[in-house]
Amino acid sequence: MIQILAVANALADNGWVCIPEFLSDVTWRTLGEEVRDRHADGGLRAAGVGMGERHRVANDVRGDQIHWLEPTSASVAQQDALSRLDDLRRTLNRELQLGLFEFEGHFARYPPGAGYRRHQDQHRGSHARVLSCVLYLNSDWKAEDGGQLRLYLDPASGSSRDLLPEGGTLVCFLSERFWHEVLPGRRERLSLTGWFRHRS
Repeated sequence: MIQILAVANALADNGWVCIPEFLSDVTWRTLGEEVRDRHADGGLRAAGVGMGERHRVANDVRGDQIHWLEPTSASVAQQDALSRLDDLRRTLNRELQLGLFEFEGHFARYPPGAGYRRHQDQHRGSHARVLSCVLYLNSDWKAEDGGQLRLYLDPASGSSRDLLPEGGTLVCFLSERFWHEVLPGRRERLSLTGWFRHRS
């Protein structure tokens, strides 16, 4: 609960937050194995950009492979992560009145050398996504491995913050406010990535 309240306080102050050890070691490591197993079984697909008729695969923009989560068929580890995220949703609604209704998310695997160019998480003409969340599933990540999440804090000055994708860490930021990118990494990079949405 202390960590979740810390998320609320940091979001209120800065619009983003990075919380180490948001998930237990067992949970995030199990989730990482699930992503690797899906990749080995051909269960990941190339991610696209845009929505509806504008949706397309664009490897020059983003190079990750994804699998959307289905709560009705979630594994024990997925249920644990989704329950923890729902605790966060309820706390943020109580503390910040964000009106968060549901979470949509997917596993993401970036092969070595893949990244995701600077973008925002809101689709054109939609304000449904309110809060972007990334849970990292990577063991022993070091700065020289690359793969940082670069969060652009101030468009006017160009200031940014690079965040390492360390296992168990949660990064949250306001979807409509922050441009961001995933820098290419030298290793396979795994995450559970998603968004809290307003009611449609």
